Amino acid sequence: MPGSLEPLDVGVQIPYHFRCPISLELMRDPVTVSTGQTYDRPSIESWVATGNTTCPVTRVPLTDFTLIPNHTLRRLIQEWCVANRSFGVERIPTPKQPADPATVRTLLHQAGSESTPIQLRLSALRRLRGLARDSEKNRSVISAHNPRELLLSVLFSNTNLDSTELNHEALAILCLFPLTESECVFVGSDSDRVNYLVSLLFHSLMEVRVNSAALIEIVVAGTRSTELRSEICNAEGIYEGIIGVFNCPIAYPRALKVGIKALFALCLVKQHRHRAVAAGAVEALIDKLADFEKCDAERALATVELLCRIPTGCAAFAGHALTVPLLVKIILKVSDRATEYAAGALLSLCSAAEVCQREAVAAGVLTQLLLLVQSECTERAKRKAQMLLKLLRDSWPEDSVGNSDDFACSDVVPY
Repeated sequence: MPGSLEPLDVGVQIPYHFRCPISLELMRDPVTVSTGQTYDRPSIESWVATGNTTCPVTRVPLTDFTLIPNHTLRRLIQEWCVANRSFGVERIPTPKQPADPATVRTLLHQAGSESTPIQLRLSALRRLRGLARDSEKNRSVISAHNPRELLLSVLFSNTNLDSTELNHEALAILCLFPLTESECVFVGSDSDRVNYLVSLLFHSLMEVRVNSAALIEIVVAGTRSTELRSEICNAEGIYEGIIGVFNCPIAYPRALKVGIKALFALCLVKQHRHRAVAAGAVEALIDKLADFEKCDAERALATVELLCRIPTGCAAFAGHALTVPLLVKIILKVSDRATEYAAGALLSLCSAAEVCQREAVAAGVLTQLLLLVQSECTERAKRKAQMLLKLLRDSWPEDSVGNSDDFACSDVVPY
């Protein structure tokens, strides 16, 4: 080894019986199988998931695939970790136990039984919610018991009263599971159910508002019928509520993520895009555009392009001083899809208003577009860039016109 590197400390050895026989690593969640052998849970689950039906050590067929937590061994491993802390060994955390099918069935029964006391039903829903949040595997176990019908029933019961904790817990769990199309139709085809969800968008608790926005997005996105989607989007206050969620403080990042998903889903319905503009979507999108992560930035830019395709949306974006500079700045910075959407929005804006053309040129769009047409981005993005370059030709600075002949701006296919 180079003299500047310290040799590894081999002064601590992991006891043999603390190692998983499959991975040979220190076990973090030891479980015992039907043969009596103990393995680390992720290792034995992976072994079984690949089609193996025998015990890895004994090769004896597994008569039961139940994994029993070995609490005694796990506590011994934790004590060993603490005793060897001076060697840099970190104590393994106590693992959360996965959802047990029998427990899930009991909790669902308690939650759905109207004869059960409210507090017991509420406790059952909270436990289900905790299990669902813990892991994808838990959600799989819960989903296998088809909880959505029961949760929808709980959510939309007593909607004529002030929102109860029972409804809120059911709503929170539903947001963790995809709904079938028939379940989306069940919600979206009933104006009372849609109006109830819209009313929750204005609830005093931010979590309730965000969960309602999430369920509305799931329902709209999961409904194939364009007529039904249009009816949902026509609900009074739905755009104002979604944009209210979207405009929440940056300290609540989930609201921003859910808000843009919901707003994008609503704006896919062309008939009501003007309502999004009237509700303040333009100002909200421009104000938040710099705060999005990659996937959400793509949705935000796609929403901007959609709204730029209607006259009121195009005029509103053109009237915002930051629109064009922001789109020019972001056009090559996020992803190929984002580039396509930003170029499409700029094309709509510059086609509608000469002032946007001047703003785009002043913001440096020419350099961005020339880089774009030479890049490996999508063909649609290149076509939009070429159309925009052609449109801006009269606005180019004189020293740029001579260089522009190297780019095929005239051979453009409309998008």
